[in-house]
Amino acid sequence: MSLPLWAVIAAMVLGASPVDAQRGRARQAPPAPPVTQPAAVECPSPLGTGIKTGRLFCDVLTGRDPAEGIVVSLPPHTGPVTLTFDLHNRHTYSEELLKTNRAYRHYTATIGVLTADNTLLARAVVQNEFRTAADLIDRIGGGAGPGGVKAVAPTGLEPISVVIPAEEQTVSILGEKLAVIRADATTPDTFTVSGRPIAVISNIMVQYRPAPPARGSTGTRGSTGRR
Repeated sequence: MSLPLWAVIAAMVLGASPVDAQRGRARQAPPAPPVTQPAAVECPSPLGTGIKTGRLFCDVLTGRDPAEGIVVSLPPHTGPVTLTFDLHNRHTYSEELLKTNRAYRHYTATIGVLTADNTLLARAVVQNEFRTAADLIDRIGGGAGPGGVKAVAPTGLEPISVVIPAEEQTVSILGEKLAVIRADATTPDTFTVSGRPIAVISNIMVQYRPAPPARGSTGTRGSTGRR
C-alpha cells in the first residue's frame, strides 16, 4: 500500500525513507487497555461472607506496621494502579438493645492506605448512625445467632478510590482510630489500641494497564510443554 504524499515528504525532510517511516509506525504498539479485576488480598482477620451479597468482608485492624495490615498485591502493571473498595463501620447487633431503645450508635472510623515502606498514600473515613437492623449492610454467615449469623455485621458504606504510584507492588490497609457515640452519651469513646478491629472492607478491586511481556518471551509454551 502506497504512503500518502505528506508522509513521503516528511520522511524525506527527516532523512528517512518512506518505507522506514511506515515500519516505525508499525512498531509503535498501542498501550494495553485497562483491566479491572478483584484484587489479590491477604486478610489477617476475615469477618466472613455476607449471606445477602456473597461478599467477603475483612476486618481492618489498627496498627503501624504495613506487614500486619490487609496486604493487597498488585498485578504486573505499567503506570499507576487504582485501588477501590467499600469501607464500612463494624457493629455488634443486639435484639435486646433494640427492644430497650439502647441500640443507637454513631460511628466514625478512620483508616489509612500505606506503601510497604510505611508511606501514607491516602486516609479514608466512614461515618454513619445505627438505629435498626435496616442500617446493616449485610449479615455474616457462620455464627451462633438466629439463622446462623454472627452478631458483628457491617453498617454504613463509603466507596473509596486510591491511586497507587506505578513503582509500588503492594499496599497495606490499616486502621487508625474509631470514635463511637452511644445512646446514653454525648461524647465519643475513642479506640486506637493496636490490633483492634475498627472497620470492615469489602469489594476490593484494582484497575491497571498490564505490563508488556518480557522481551524474548513468546508466551506460547510452558515449562511442561512437549518438545
